[in-house]
Amino acid sequence: MMKYYPEIENKIVTLETLIPLVEKFKAEGKTLVTNNGSYDILHLGHILGLIESKRQGDVLIVGVNSDASIKQYKDRKRPINDEKMRIRMLAALSCVDYVFLFDETDPRAWLEKIKPHIHTNGAEYGTNCIEKEVVEKNQGKIYLLPMIEGYKTTRIIEKIRSL
Repeated sequence: MMKYYPEIENKIVTLETLIPLVEKFKAEGKTLVTNNGSYDILHLGHILGLIESKRQGDVLIVGVNSDASIKQYKDRKRPINDEKMRIRMLAALSCVDYVFLFDETDPRAWLEKIKPHIHTNGAEYGTNCIEKEVVEKNQGKIYLLPMIEGYKTTRIIEKIRSL
């Protein structure tokens, strides 16, 4: 049985419990930043992107694709690490304030509810990413995270397979 770590577990929330927190933070004048992804095999590129995301505001909220949604949009053999492990690893990072799972293949539904001031996304998705319309409609901005060369989950999986 895994030991309980409140500094990790207290950051893991549901979207329903997150909404009142979001409203409280906005009332306090805090800048909300969101990010999302599968974070299947956490690597340096992910971590640097999350640190950069946190630098954009006061509260960083990370939406993590559930196992079921990853199977739909990536590959039926993925994820490598299950959703419980992935959200706990993210919650263990000091730059992440809250993390939650979502079942959709993209984040637009929950972005409509949270209405972040800033949503960060990898530069490879560009300024016309699928999140752009919902974020900007709610007066938010898209911030593109610079690519960190040499760090891609697919490349890590390919390297492991070749060994």
